[in-house]
Parts: sequence; C-alpha cells; structure tokens
Amino acid sequence: MGLLDILLGRSKPVAPDLDQLFALPSAAVTLEAATGFRPTGSGAVCFATVEGAAFVQTHREVQALLDADAGRGLPVELTRDAYGYSWLVSRRAPDRLPDLVNDLHAVNSAMEVNGFGPQLLCSLAGFEGTDEDGERNRRLALVYLYKRGTFYPFAPLPGRPERRDNALELRVKAALAGDLRMEQDLSRWFPVWGAPGL
Repeated sequence: MGLLDILLGRSKPVAPDLDQLFALPSAAVTLEAATGFRPTGSGAVCFATVEGAAFVQTHREVQALLDADAGRGLPVELTRDAYGYSWLVSRRAPDRLPDLVNDLHAVNSAMEVNGFGPQLLCSLAGFEGTDEDGERNRRLALVYLYKRGTFYPFAPLPGRPERRDNALELRVKAALAGDLRMEQDLSRWFPVWGAPGL
C-alpha cells in the first residue's frame, strides 16, 4: 500500500485465508456448549455463475474428487438459487464436520487454482438446534466470506420469510469470538436466503 492510498483512506483487500475453514470443527464444539446448535452435516460453496468450458471442466474435476470418497453417501450437487448464484452443495453425516470442512476447502481451492477465485463469494456450514425460547428445528449457518477471510452467523426465523434472528446472531458472534475470525462490520453480514445446505 502506498502513501497515496493511506492519504485517500483506501485499504488493501484482505487476502483469502482458506485455512480459516479448518477452525469450524472446534468452533462447533463451542457453539453447541453455548447455544445447543449442532452441525447438520450440510454445507455449500457459493460463487457467481460462470459459463464456459474451463469452468465446466473445473466443476467436473471437483465433483469427481469429492464423489470419489466411498463414505460420502449423497453425491455433491450443483444448484442455482433464485438470485442467479451457483452453489456446490456437500452433505455428510452430522458427526463428520471435519470431512465437510475438507469438502468446502477442496472446492474453494480448486476454484482458486483454476482462476475462478474472483467468482467465489462465500461458504457455509449448517447447524440446527433449539434456541433459548425452546423453539425446535431452528437453523443457523456459519458463513465464511471468501474475500474478507471472516465468518458471520446467519439465523433465519422459521416460518417468517426473509426475517432473521439478529439477537441469536449476536449471541453466536460473542460465543465464537475466540474460535473464529468473526466479521466485525455487521453491514457485511449478508442474508443467504434459500441457501442450499442450510
């Protein structure tokens, strides 16, 4: 960063640090102890939709790599949401969060290595549980922002379309501050409505 950047208040973008994903399994233990939320075994990587032969080849390679795991169960699937973003979804047994994290890391790494890093938006791991009000089947995602190298919680309210539980999200942020690099700018806690894997 140069002197002109400092004077004009420009900041250097944070470099993605995919190894931050490997902190999720220990954070999940803290999350369960603090809030009762447990992993669902589902997760996904979101990226801007890309067309062309190079992306199709990358997608095939990633899918073949992940589907080669005999213990996987369900295959990895590529879906597109209502907003036009693409999601590569992985599902594992709920007690196999480290394997799910490996899947998410492999997808991000393959996209990055093949030149599609600028299209990567976020990755998420799904959790479910009972909140402090005793409401069952609550959903929560820990979302990793690729371009920021940080996490934030996303907690949609059940039965209330496009409404989120901000109080729960702030409790989760406080509980996981020692485990994950949490996004401090709340305006970057983008809702991921209808995200597969949540």
